[in-house]
Amino acid sequence: MRVVVAPDKFKGSLTAMQAAEAIARGFHHARGDWECRLIPMADGGEGTVDAFLAGGAQPRSVRVRGPLGDPVTAVYARNGDLAVIEMSSASGLALLSKDRYDPLHATTYGTGELLAAAAAAGAHRCIIGIGGSATVDAGTGMLRALGVRFLDGSGDEIGDAMARYEHLVSIDVSGLDRRVLAMEISVASDVDNPLTGEHGAARVFGPQKGASPQGVELLERVIARIADVAAATLGKDLRDLPGAGAAGGLGFALAAFLRARIERGALLVGRERGLDSALGEAQLCASGEGSIDAQTLEGKTVEGVAEMAKAVNVRMVAFGGRVAPDAAKALAARGVETVEIATGLALDVALRRAAELLEQHAAQWAGRER
Repeated sequence: MRVVVAPDKFKGSLTAMQAAEAIARGFHHARGDWECRLIPMADGGEGTVDAFLAGGAQPRSVRVRGPLGDPVTAVYARNGDLAVIEMSSASGLALLSKDRYDPLHATTYGTGELLAAAAAAGAHRCIIGIGGSATVDAGTGMLRALGVRFLDGSGDEIGDAMARYEHLVSIDVSGLDRRVLAMEISVASDVDNPLTGEHGAARVFGPQKGASPQGVELLERVIARIADVAAATLGKDLRDLPGAGAAGGLGFALAAFLRARIERGALLVGRERGLDSALGEAQLCASGEGSIDAQTLEGKTVEGVAEMAKAVNVRMVAFGGRVAPDAAKALAARGVETVEIATGLALDVALRRAAELLEQHAAQWAGRER
């Protein structure tokens, strides 16, 4: 039996590689003749760089501006001419304590610095995962770090404060970093929100990042203004592009100004990691993540891996710390069996024992197979 083991991280307990190793140990304990190929996965959120490092890519560290200007060290992965970046490592919500959440001032500037560093180091292709952002700046910070200037009616440059973008009159792209512009950029995202409107960056993601109702409406106005001026500058309007609202509008800036393609993160990572070809030689696929729930069905790793497995008629099992009944039912309809590994356990116990539980349930599941 050839088996592909392709889980995401189990948040708070196991990296994707640790999860894959635990599943493989369980399978080998029950079925010593099963040949397991480990392909740790991610969907564009935190853990995407780790998935590529586990596959042999090399880490690169860059000192950049954090979301509120504090210096942070961000790590990206380099594999040949490919750079893999997580915007959350430079501009992520996890870099801030909750009392510092401030989407009216948080910026993607450090993400732009990461892109510039990767391009300067010779990367010709880039995958950027955009989950976990602290920002609702429509990518203006990233673009400023790359040489774009946002100007008011007096010709003064606008900086981090989002309120000032109500006075935006023009965007000067003449200084845009040509090395970054020449890169082939793919955006790994698990949301398809547009930039503006009821389902847009400000109204959906603003409150999650600390915006008050008044702040949300301010962000909506200024982002619409940015989109208007960007459309006049570029001759195209991408505010309604699916995924433009991802990471507080970073998806919009990447697509509009850097000609990036926005793709479903799990499918993009899986393709680049060689999951599709590995599945073509397998009879079974095992995946998993900390919680298999409604969000799983909206493009998270387990759902993406299931789609790829189904395309080549490979059966699949997915392990989760918790498995919501509705998600289990939906996945079963797609031919995916789900296994909950932490039934009845307190969260702290489940997190502490995650590797043991995953190995144990993988062995039990494999032992029942005929």
